[in-house]
Amino acid sequence: MAVLMGGPSAEREVSLSTGRACAAALRERDYNVIEVDAGPDLCAVLTDLGPDAVLNCLHGRWGEDGCVQGLLEWMRLPYSHSGVLSSALAMDKQRSKDLFRAAGLPVVESRIVSREAAMAGHILPPPYVVKPNNEGSSVGIYIVEEGANTPPQLAKTMPDTVMVEAFAPGRELTTTVMDDRALTVTDIITTGWYDYDAKYTPGGSTHVVPADIPSDIFDLCLDYALRAHRALGCRGVSRTDFRWDEARGAEGLILLETNTQPGMTATSLSPEQAEACGISFPDLCAWMVEDASCNR
Repeated sequence: MAVLMGGPSAEREVSLSTGRACAAALRERDYNVIEVDAGPDLCAVLTDLGPDAVLNCLHGRWGEDGCVQGLLEWMRLPYSHSGVLSSALAMDKQRSKDLFRAAGLPVVESRIVSREAAMAGHILPPPYVVKPNNEGSSVGIYIVEEGANTPPQLAKTMPDTVMVEAFAPGRELTTTVMDDRALTVTDIITTGWYDYDAKYTPGGSTHVVPADIPSDIFDLCLDYALRAHRALGCRGVSRTDFRWDEARGAEGLILLETNTQPGMTATSLSPEQAEACGISFPDLCAWMVEDASCNR
């Protein structure tokens, strides 16, 4: 079997870490694993290898937005995680938010605007967030604080269109769904914003799992994550992130986004949640391989 990793996205290094960890875990379960750094010749490489299944450990654009899923469908290779449409929808933050809203899930106001418009004036009253509409791992996020006099000056690496989203205050919570079952809730504790470094640097954040929160909020996280997973048509493993403003109770729980291919690094959240539910990391990886399919 093949483990896809790396690729050309901004999340390449995270993907390499995920892929290597998963490959090592699968070898513990006696799988014959070939690690594949996905490049422009991916179709030819997979044709030569002829794997029985593909564990997709790619992150970011091209790897989890429906592109590589379409290639694998065309090649008739069973692959892990969500299919073409679900992957594309989840990666498009605005479209996924529209689906969540239609499903009765709580999301904040957001708009898609040009990069120039976001720098020309406040699109929403501060505080708000500016970020790419189709990246993950907190890549390219700008927080405009309450009382800010001027809009953010975005880096030239930001895309031509961006999402401007009302800031949701509160604690960072997350829930993994596996096999149409919401596992548990993690409370992510950091000294500041849960950015790229906090996510992937050892010691960058503390994960409390299961989260020490009121039972009604805990249950809502499980319910919302499963409903989000189903609304997008996901399969396999997904992870849904929340912010919770304790002062507002249940009304303060906001769904941020759903990740169809959660990280599987040493500091990643989904393996921790699986472990808390009695599923070891090798068993989780093996399950993802056995769950692989195509034509979806």
